[in-house]
Amino acid sequence: MNFRLLSTHVVMNRWRQSVVEIQSRKRQVNECEQAHAALSKVTACFQQMATTLGTNADGSCLREELDETRTLAHRICTGLHKKLLALLIELDQGQENKEQVERLWVLFLSNLENFQQNLRKVTKLQEIFPLTQRKDRQALINTGFAGGTSEVAARVAMVQTPWLSVDDTTSLDLKSHVEEIDLLLEEMLQRVNVPLWSVEPTTKAWVEGCPAQDNGQDDVESLEEMMEVEVVPQNNTLCCCHHQNCKVGCLLCLLS
Repeated sequence: MNFRLLSTHVVMNRWRQSVVEIQSRKRQVNECEQAHAALSKVTACFQQMATTLGTNADGSCLREELDETRTLAHRICTGLHKKLLALLIELDQGQENKEQVERLWVLFLSNLENFQQNLRKVTKLQEIFPLTQRKDRQALINTGFAGGTSEVAARVAMVQTPWLSVDDTTSLDLKSHVEEIDLLLEEMLQRVNVPLWSVEPTTKAWVEGCPAQDNGQDDVESLEEMMEVEVVPQNNTLCCCHHQNCKVGCLLCLLS
């Protein structure tokens, strides 16, 4: 009797421990998803601000904002890398959340590569357009851009990460930052074997840009349908027939 009670107690303890581990793992995965969403926002803002380098909107304020933005991105990357790496090493094949974590891993890799490309562009542009002296502003290109990037920097400041404290608080210069991402990407590819082609997307590409379909019918026109033009002669001239497929034909109507 005592042996049965002991066995039941052991089974219940293992079950409770398993439930706690699953809940903890789900919480960590959710934190990683939030961190990746935050990283995407920060890197997008960094890319947007980088487009004004070398223009009449360039200045010391913009370059400070770029440094602050990439520093924040660096801290998010450091924390996200550690947590995703720990999750992938811990998860076994076929375990719950494994596909979700692998998908996050691939998205993180892609985001890092894109961010690194933008860092290289910023490094090159700052070398071409240095602002160490006042006369350097004469070389800036007047693009007609009015205003600054304060609104974009404000969006960066509003980004929240799931973890408030970040282990790595060091600030790197641009070249060191690019080199560190190289090492980070190399480590990610070596320590975790996640074939990129094995990860399937959860949503179709460009779904947000497609018009809503009525009654489940596809409203996708072929090239032949777009080129269809119905010509109606009136007074020995050609005019537009207002056909629903008359898109390319509108140009012909204007030229006729």
